Amino acid sequence: MEQKRSYGRMLLVSTLVLLLEAALAVVVAMVLGQTRESPNSGGNYALGILALPFLALVGVVLAAVVSAVLVLPAIWLSDALGRRFGGRTAWWWVPLAIGAVTLATVVLMVPADRTEWGRAIEWRLLAAALLTAPALIGRSRRRRLFVPVLLWGTLAVAGTGAVGALALGTGLLPEYRPPTVTPAALAGTWSDGKGGTLTLTPDGRATASGVDEDTSFDDAVKKCAGQGTWMLRPGTNAWDQAVDVNVGDCSREAWNVGGTESRVTLYHYIGDPDSWDLYELRKAPGSPR
Repeated sequence: MEQKRSYGRMLLVSTLVLLLEAALAVVVAMVLGQTRESPNSGGNYALGILALPFLALVGVVLAAVVSAVLVLPAIWLSDALGRRFGGRTAWWWVPLAIGAVTLATVVLMVPADRTEWGRAIEWRLLAAALLTAPALIGRSRRRRLFVPVLLWGTLAVAGTGAVGALALGTGLLPEYRPPTVTPAALAGTWSDGKGGTLTLTPDGRATASGVDEDTSFDDAVKKCAGQGTWMLRPGTNAWDQAVDVNVGDCSREAWNVGGTESRVTLYHYIGDPDSWDLYELRKAPGSPR
């Protein structure tokens, strides 16, 4: 049974749909993130779980703002266009109205560099698709709309997560793992591509030149150089392995192993680990593999 639309009802439903879309996007990103090379894929999500209440509150506020500023005006515009050009409102005016508005912002917000237009249009089309769903559902006049949307949306999010976990568990989606290395494979010269090098010899000697230091939370990047020793800590799995380097005035922070079997990298974080700002070394050309 249908009922008259109300601003509050449309705002509530639109906010819910946007939150469900965000939850679905997070689940998909987490699943796909496990398949891609990333220094954080093997980490735990304890901090993320603890931050969920705060993130949920921020998400509700943002979804409500987007609904009020973009979705509801789009519903009004689609209705106005329908009555003006068709004599009645129709659902297909919703994606047309949202698409026209989002694409129009390309001209207003894209830099003068025309090479960015393609990417800008792609992002606008994605935004239009994400806004179309809450607009279409929010404009519905059906009674008892909130609970069915909540139930079916939650089922979709949970189902996507379950399918993703099953795909990862069965190997249908190959989960990323850092390459397992040996001391012999690490021996050689590693370069940051900017002049900084770290040379590891098979007998456990190490020489650093112009290597970036972890400056903790300082903005300045310190270079270090000197001679010393190194050793590989295999760890219990590929994620735990690390290379301990004790060289001159360089810090004794262990280097993590990343990359792939054919392209091994050594890396550590610069500054706050939460920023994911990595300093990475790769085997220099001509160095033994």
